[in-house]
Amino acid sequence: MEIITEKNFNKKIEKGLVLVDFFANWCGPCRMMAPVLEDVKKDLGEDVQIYKVDVDEDQNLARQFGVMSIPTLITFVDGVQKEKNIGYCTKDVVENALRKYIKK
Repeated sequence: MEIITEKNFNKKIEKGLVLVDFFANWCGPCRMMAPVLEDVKKDLGEDVQIYKVDVDEDQNLARQFGVMSIPTLITFVDGVQKEKNIGYCTKDVVENALRKYIKK
């Protein structure tokens, strides 16, 4: 998964369905979330882009989006925040949250 920063964040989320995982390398639940997100990406393919933001490196972004606990998953559609899931989520929870925004 690509790690994005404050420099390219807005460009990455401006088009389509995007899931952003706010995480930290030291966070156990965040490490458990990584393979779940890889599976989600395999299942949903080009319908969704998934990026990561390291909260230790980009504290301003974490603050901007009210990230108080990690992992926090924020769903954006065409740059607009639609939902936020806090804590570890199963693959089904993540996919169901994203599928409602897939235009088909």
